Amino acid sequence: MSTSSDLALLSSIGSQLEEIGKRITEMAEQYGATPASAVAAELFGAERGLFTARRSLDHARAYLEG
Repeated sequence: MSTSSDLALLSSIGSQLEEIGKRITEMAEQYGATPASAVAAELFGAERGLFTARRSLDHARAYLEG
């Protein structure tokens, strides 16, 4: 693979992670004030994991861009 295609792929994956994170956040907020608030806590944990993954992808892109 070339660097430019790797950059494009990392960008695409990052966008997908961002979209999934938004969807998880919306779901977590719905459960936040319910008796199933443990569900919200787990979903917010998943959201944090996705944010960390997105940040790592951004760092990898920065290294590729030089």
